[in-house]
Amino acid sequence: MTLEIRDLSVRFRDQPPLFPPLTLAIPAGKVGTVMGPSGAGKSTLLDAVGGHLAHGFSASGQVRLNGRSLDGVPPEARRIGLMFQDAVLFPHLSVGDNLAFGLGRHVRGRAARAGAVARALDQAGLAGMEGRDPATLSGGQRARIALMRTLLAEPLALLLDEPFSKLDPALRAEMRSFTYRHIRDRGIPALMVTHEAQDAAAADGPVIRLGEG
Repeated sequence: MTLEIRDLSVRFRDQPPLFPPLTLAIPAGKVGTVMGPSGAGKSTLLDAVGGHLAHGFSASGQVRLNGRSLDGVPPEARRIGLMFQDAVLFPHLSVGDNLAFGLGRHVRGRAARAGAVARALDQAGLAGMEGRDPATLSGGQRARIALMRTLLAEPLALLLDEPFSKLDPALRAEMRSFTYRHIRDRGIPALMVTHEAQDAAAADGPVIRLGEG
């Protein structure tokens, strides 16, 4: 499984491209990193890969996932998961129901879905928390639940937009290790935006630096 970007560039209407054409290949289990100053187009690059470009933006070049071109493929059909800096959980749902929301339609039946949720919680070190209110979780626990919900959808690649920026240094290191381990174990490529050099160094993957000439 490989995520490939070939001569990808993004522009807003008739303005110059936000960054020069980019070419990058991220192999299975690796995390590629996008770094650069604010306004360089880092998050917009992720939007282009995921198919989420806002109105007025357009992309040229190509994105391929496992050899399949994603040109013209809508976001919901790309099988690319998203993880943001805010671990957004549905406040009206329990932890277990939040996780179940990420399950694919092929996981049918109450027992099968409950089993999948229980396994995800166990992998996150949060066994038995199905009935908890998300508001009672710590920041690190919410981040773990958000990641596991994304992984339960069985994405073929992940996009990580400043996923650890809201965490304190110790928790950041813990969550970074947790996230990278699951990416490696599941054998999926990931592309991450970050301002932190430590995130990039720990990722052990290719690095893109935008806005630096």
